[in-house]
This record gives sequence, structure tokens and C-alpha cells, in this order.
Amino acid sequence: MGLTGMAFSVVAIAAGAVMYWAVTWQGHGFRFSTVGVILMVVGAVGLVISTIVFAMSRRPTGGRHHTYDREAVDAQGRSMVVHEEEH
Repeated sequence: MGLTGMAFSVVAIAAGAVMYWAVTWQGHGFRFSTVGVILMVVGAVGLVISTIVFAMSRRPTGGRHHTYDREAVDAQGRSMVVHEEEH
């Protein structure tokens, strides 16, 4: 979804708006204005869903709390494990 879904949703909204407000022709049992409303509603729902998916995909994963374990060797050659935390 993401940006592509957002673009298709905007196109659906625009096409629906044109069908609702600009097209005056009506067939037997078929109204372009009704199809226009349906396209605008579907486009708006798609735009909201695509925006949520896009926002979620851009968020960094994990929290801001990180821990690291590493081994340190002093001047005498003794090794020790160091546990570090970042907030």
C-alpha cells in the first residue's frame, strides 16, 4: 500500500468528484452521481488506510532502550564482561 495506495485513493476521490458534480447524464436505472459518491467514499477509506500503513512503515522498530554486552581486556591481560545500557 503506502504511497501507491495513497495515489490511487486520490485518483478515485477525484474521479468520484467529477462523476458526482460534473456529469449530468443519467441512464435507465443507473446514476453517475451514485457511482461518484461510492468512489469518493472508497477513496477516502483507502487514503486513511494507506496513510496509516505508510506511517507505520516509516516508524523505527524497537524501543529507545538498548543494552550492550562486550568483553574488555585491561593492561594486565585480564578480561571482563562489561554491560552497558543506553536510554
